Amino acid sequence: MVFRKPPDGGWGWVIVAVSFFTQFLCYGSPLAVGVLYLEWLDAFGEGKGKTAWVGSLANGIGLLASPVCSICVSSFGARPVAIFSGFMVAGGLMMSSFAPNIYFLYVSYGIVVGLGCGLLYTATVTITCQYFDKHRGLALGLISTGSSVGLFIYAALQRELIELYGLDGCLLIVGALSLNILACGSLMRPLESSSSPPPEKTCVDKVPDQYFVYHEKEKTVEENISILEKGYTDEKCVNNVPDCKQDSILNKNVLSSISINEKDTYKKKVVEQTNFCKQLAKRKWQLYLTYWKETMVLFKNKVFSALFVAILLFDIGGFPPSLLMEDVARSANISEDDYYMPLISIIGIMTTIGKLILGILADFKWVNTLYLYVTTLLMTGVALFAIPFAKSYLTLAMLSGILGFLTGNWSIFPYVTTKTVGIEKLTHAYGILMFFAGLGNSLGPPIVGWFYDWTQEYDTAFYFSGFCVLLGGFLLLLAALPCWNACTKQSSKLPPNTYSYKVASNA
Repeated sequence: MVFRKPPDGGWGWVIVAVSFFTQFLCYGSPLAVGVLYLEWLDAFGEGKGKTAWVGSLANGIGLLASPVCSICVSSFGARPVAIFSGFMVAGGLMMSSFAPNIYFLYVSYGIVVGLGCGLLYTATVTITCQYFDKHRGLALGLISTGSSVGLFIYAALQRELIELYGLDGCLLIVGALSLNILACGSLMRPLESSSSPPPEKTCVDKVPDQYFVYHEKEKTVEENISILEKGYTDEKCVNNVPDCKQDSILNKNVLSSISINEKDTYKKKVVEQTNFCKQLAKRKWQLYLTYWKETMVLFKNKVFSALFVAILLFDIGGFPPSLLMEDVARSANISEDDYYMPLISIIGIMTTIGKLILGILADFKWVNTLYLYVTTLLMTGVALFAIPFAKSYLTLAMLSGILGFLTGNWSIFPYVTTKTVGIEKLTHAYGILMFFAGLGNSLGPPIVGWFYDWTQEYDTAFYFSGFCVLLGGFLLLLAALPCWNACTKQSSKLPPNTYSYKVASNA
């Protein structure tokens, strides 16, 4: 498939709109799982760390499977993957309404819904990057706000549905709403070249010349024809002796009537069939080797290596507040009269604003997106350190808003990845980075929950979370310092198709 130049408009804005609603519908419930988390604690009576696995799996399993999701999108396209994933998300949510225990939720809500969300996220990001170049930061910021708006609305919606129809009815209704993803996915038209591709070679022409060793195969082909002729003649002689001579004459006439071109074609087909399996296995093995070689080349880039460590530590420490902030407020004995708005809703609306503002900033030439991303990491770490000192609704609401705004750096993360490795390696590199992000998402909330089960307070847990995020930010900052570029110029050049992140560039 040959892609033409990104149009930066036209049908691309339709792609932005449907991608926005896709992320809104698929991520609304998993990101607002903190409301369901309180209900599951009361319904199943399990520990906080054990129950937190449900929400962490839903948000992490899709990212863990990002390499597989990237392969699916590259192989089948964004539209088929989006439609198939819509069924997964809706089915998983509806199955969760019949969960008899917490272990059933691990599969239905954690794995099925999480994997569907991961496929949808990869599909929406990939197709948006294909349609936009100059305005890629704005486009990614707009589509990523879909999940944040979903968090804001679904936090209040699920709470209201639980009061009206109970937990099971809430999950059934939310699952039915997710079926609208099918309509959104059908509009994700692939960006292909308008000119028809050159005609494909026939299967015979695709076989390399070294496989056509005619002088070695000629004798075998003639022997096979002789064996077939002899077998047919012998059978006729046994069954009907008088007709034996006549059949032999007929067979010789038929064989003599075959032209030289037909014999050559037959020889080529025999050679092709005998070597096809060997050729296919060799090509597949070469593809796997190329994939791992390209992966190793990516990790030779210092910024990319630091980026995967930073995203892992960021998700270990930065994701738990969106899942556990409601329980933090309940543990702080905050009165319901002072509870004006769910803290998860505040995180959601501020994440929306953060994604938009950070996405717009990423399009300015004088803004270095890598430094902008590092700044959000360092500020997130400081905000996490401040959570143990918040003992009122107002302070928790302010910290929730700050954390939500800084979490909006997800909108510029694909932009940073593209500037680091190039657009042609975006799918490969992004899948690797999202794997580590999913690992952090999966481990973060259970770790914080285990800290609470162990100490009966959240202070130690959020100190640990803040330390993780600060460490990742400092490592990424060190890797992006200008001195590394000077060292790179003096050292040997990087392999082809790799990019060192120049901090003085327009990124």
